[in-house]
Amino acid sequence: MAQINTRQAISDALMEEMDRDEKVFILGEEVGVWGGTYAVTKGFYDKYGPKRVRDTPISEAAIIGAAIGAAMVGLRPVAELMTINFAFVAMDHIVNEAPKFHYMFGGQFKVPMVLRTAGGGGRQLGATHSQTPDAIFAHFPGLKVVAPGTPADAKGLLKSAIRSEDPVMFIENATLYQQRGEVPEGEHLEPIGVSKVQRPGDDVTIVTYSKMVGYSMRAADELAKEGISAEIVDLRTLRPLDMGPVIESFKKTNRAVVVEEGWPSYGVGSEVASRIYEEAFDYVDAPVKRVAQKEVPLPYNAALEQHALPQVEDIVRGVKEVL
Repeated sequence: MAQINTRQAISDALMEEMDRDEKVFILGEEVGVWGGTYAVTKGFYDKYGPKRVRDTPISEAAIIGAAIGAAMVGLRPVAELMTINFAFVAMDHIVNEAPKFHYMFGGQFKVPMVLRTAGGGGRQLGATHSQTPDAIFAHFPGLKVVAPGTPADAKGLLKSAIRSEDPVMFIENATLYQQRGEVPEGEHLEPIGVSKVQRPGDDVTIVTYSKMVGYSMRAADELAKEGISAEIVDLRTLRPLDMGPVIESFKKTNRAVVVEEGWPSYGVGSEVASRIYEEAFDYVDAPVKRVAQKEVPLPYNAALEQHALPQVEDIVRGVKEVL
């Protein structure tokens, strides 16, 4: 396996799918000549030309609207939004059109499009540019929501998303672009809607996704020094949500900590905890613990921002509480 970072894994997935299917094209702000805000599409414009790598006006509604129209007539657009925070100005397209057209028109239309966007805090971008609103988009039926936490999953899930017949929101945590990991060479696909055990354990189940996978791994290393064995289940997809591995793990450990970067109220952790109580109540030996961002808009100040975001020590503390 090759050791590459998440940025390269995503770039490789895009290039492989564009080589495989001429109907795949990219559109977004500065994705062409500039090579993308995070350099994911660097070199694509020279290789594929302006027809398949389209720089757009600074209008998220135009980007998503154009992608929906292109998908409905048989193309496979990959639309890039510079940040998930800008998705709010295109909410009508994202939640009222892309996820619903197949249903509303009795299956006459499909919308096979991917919306790539970066989210998360920790980069001192202020309260309006550092949010993790993943749960908002996972609320809407018809829209698949994918949020990988490793380079291998980023590549495999993006390739599957591009081949999907349904609209997929592909959320990349911006702090993970430089994260390195092993990625299988050649054709590599990961199924959408399938959770994965990233680390086996016996004493407690840590349920997480995206950036918090790495944080949970580090927490598990710290806990192991004290003889505590933590099993880490990576959701990878928020809709459809695969609770199978979570419930199976919980029935073994009888304790769970759900870790997310977003706010706890009405969040992913709330949903996972509720499902555990509904599907495995007889196995509960302690209340399900949620570890998440503090309930404040993220500060700009670097120290305050990190204080507001969940840290490794918060996960360790949460595990010890349920034990």
